[in-house]
Amino acid sequence: MYVVKRDGWVETFDLEKIKVRLKKLSSYHCNPLLVAQKVSARFYNGITTTQLDELAADAAASMSCNHPHYAYLAARIAVSNLHKNTKNSFSETVAEIYHRVDETSGLKASLIDEHVSRIVMENAARLDSEIIYDRDFDYDYFGFKTLERLYLLKVNGKVVERPQHMLMRVAVGIHMEDIDSAIKSYHLLSQRLFTHASPTLIHAGTPKPQLSSSFLICMKDDSIEATLQKCAAVSKSTGSISVSVHNIRVTNGIVPILDDVAQGGGPFVVYMEPWHADIFEFIKLQKNHGKVEEHMARALWIPDLFMERVKSDGKWSLFCPNEAPGLADCWGLDFERLYTKYEREGKAKKVFEALDLYFDILTSQVETGMPYMLFKDSCNRKSNQQNLGTINSSSLCTGVIEYTSPTETAVCNIASIALPRFVREKDIPLESHPSMLAGSLRSRSRYFDFDKLAEVTATVTNDLDRIIDRTNYPVETAKTSNMRHRPICIGVQGLADAFVLLGMPFDSLQAKQLNMDIFETIYYHALNASSDLAARYNAYETYKGSPMSKGILQPDMWNVTPSNRWDWDFLRDMISKNGVRNSLLVSLMPTASTSQILGNNESFEPYASNIYSRRGLSGEFILVNKHLLHDLTEMGLWTPTLKEKVIIENGSICNVPEIPDDLKAIYRTAWEIKQKTVVDMATDRGCYIDQSQSLNIRLEEPTHRKLSSLHFYVWRKGLKTGMHCLMTDPAIKKVNPAINSSTTALIYSSSSGRRSIFPHQEPLPLYRTSPP
Repeated sequence: MYVVKRDGWVETFDLEKIKVRLKKLSSYHCNPLLVAQKVSARFYNGITTTQLDELAADAAASMSCNHPHYAYLAARIAVSNLHKNTKNSFSETVAEIYHRVDETSGLKASLIDEHVSRIVMENAARLDSEIIYDRDFDYDYFGFKTLERLYLLKVNGKVVERPQHMLMRVAVGIHMEDIDSAIKSYHLLSQRLFTHASPTLIHAGTPKPQLSSSFLICMKDDSIEATLQKCAAVSKSTGSISVSVHNIRVTNGIVPILDDVAQGGGPFVVYMEPWHADIFEFIKLQKNHGKVEEHMARALWIPDLFMERVKSDGKWSLFCPNEAPGLADCWGLDFERLYTKYEREGKAKKVFEALDLYFDILTSQVETGMPYMLFKDSCNRKSNQQNLGTINSSSLCTGVIEYTSPTETAVCNIASIALPRFVREKDIPLESHPSMLAGSLRSRSRYFDFDKLAEVTATVTNDLDRIIDRTNYPVETAKTSNMRHRPICIGVQGLADAFVLLGMPFDSLQAKQLNMDIFETIYYHALNASSDLAARYNAYETYKGSPMSKGILQPDMWNVTPSNRWDWDFLRDMISKNGVRNSLLVSLMPTASTSQILGNNESFEPYASNIYSRRGLSGEFILVNKHLLHDLTEMGLWTPTLKEKVIIENGSICNVPEIPDDLKAIYRTAWEIKQKTVVDMATDRGCYIDQSQSLNIRLEEPTHRKLSSLHFYVWRKGLKTGMHCLMTDPAIKKVNPAINSSTTALIYSSSSGRRSIFPHQEPLPLYRTSPP
């Protein structure tokens, strides 16, 4: 049996060499022999040493539920393998990418922008010296494999970038000749304190750097053809699309138009207000309408008046926007006056019980998880873009709230701050701090570093503002909008991890306070950095007349007084003097891909499960929440028998008697946490989020009654996004829920069959809690 080495030489397969290599990379708790035996079982003649490393890494990853150190071993093998196959020089790697020749045509097909390449060559010595390759070993196995598969640049099918090369390429691609800022951003990215969104990681520094994540498009009757062209152009650039169709007249129905939109690809979401005459057809769209089946999500842009009519068991009227113009272009009292005026004038196409439409909405949500629910008046009332006009949609993820028009396509430039990285061990200097913390057992020696969070937030603000000028816009209307208003979207990932590392149950008072403190810090320092940018480069073009230009910040719109942690009076004076560079700053969106890369739980979500499966070269294998696995291993409780019990419980530990109660509280899953708590936490941080939050709701067995209670509770709380996705496929089996007795509004079916709305006074199993 023989192996092909990296230099092309062939030699006899030697299991002992594999064991020696694995032993060098292993820690005390790993058994290199077991990993080597798994590799040997999959050996075949002519296998390359690179493929052997891939098998070894995957084999180690498959054993990670036996001990957490196997996960570290898997990552070390995979990273070491890449390092052996790539250049130990950033500038040389850039040169290889720049001089790439297409194998088919034989023509030069550079993967890096000529200007960026020239900057790198002119500063090669400094940039090369700043890169710290050991930081590649801080990624976990699956995060690294995600980078390798989807993000690292390839030349003729071969990966040529290391993660550190990619991060420096991104930093230089954003900051160009400003090498000091590029290096600062590189180090913060490299230390995994924050990450840019996928389009930025993939495209920064390339010949056509489309760095934006989402595009919001406004469709009107006189702009349908232009809208279809925009959708096609954006789809080619890897951006997601949001389309508002409130102003499309009633003709042959909404489905043919949406099919046309879907031809451009996806993903995309369509927003409609509930007064539109096609609303019933829109609500009932199922997965049997051509391209709509593959790509389309549905979202409702709900005015307060509709909720009031449902609450009071009132009538609701539908209109054709061509016959009752302007309803999409106003909100609040102006909308109510215009709507009731059209009702009095008899312009309604149909009048019926508001509950009839509401019931259809709930039915669709129970059956499909959609439509999303966003509240039009809260989105406009609490926006710093009020002076531009009425905002009439959000993004695919419902976290972006920006003004659109036929001449302006709103754009979303995203980065997310990795909150677990700000949990520090006391008395350990930052420069020698462990690269990865796990578990909650040492929580008493840990604290959250708000000063570092402030510093990173300022850098992220600066990065995202630069991206506005660097990105290659797929449509001119997107460039127009972004240059005029300069909105940015700072998000987070790993909030649940930060709670775990500090020993805080997700629904504890300590977590409630930390949640508020984190987002107050982010909003404050984003504003501070944006005002500093305005002092240097001027305020954004449409700043005059905005709420901020009048001294009104997001907490003021929620009637909330911030804490004394930061000097808000100083900030207000600074904004009054300089203005701000960016009209919007904070948006909490999903972070699925980048969270996997950095090894964090997604966004601000609780953990969905403590156990899950992944597929690799060795087949499908079980993984365990790394923090829980670390704690149970340190306590000497983790055994194959205990693992089987957690598997039987489908990822929940609440019914596993061997596990202490304090750990059960810390590792409650999203299905064991009250959804009321999830909503309350969203409300607590809402006053520091000037865009919105991608708020997912989990109900094991959703009913109209439960959903109605939820919608009215969220609406009264004043949230902008009422619900992104309704998730009904629980990660754990059903447990007996505790009862929540809050007074909420519900729908019920009476003996007469009439659906009614009423304040419910009896205990209601709406919000999940852990078992007593």
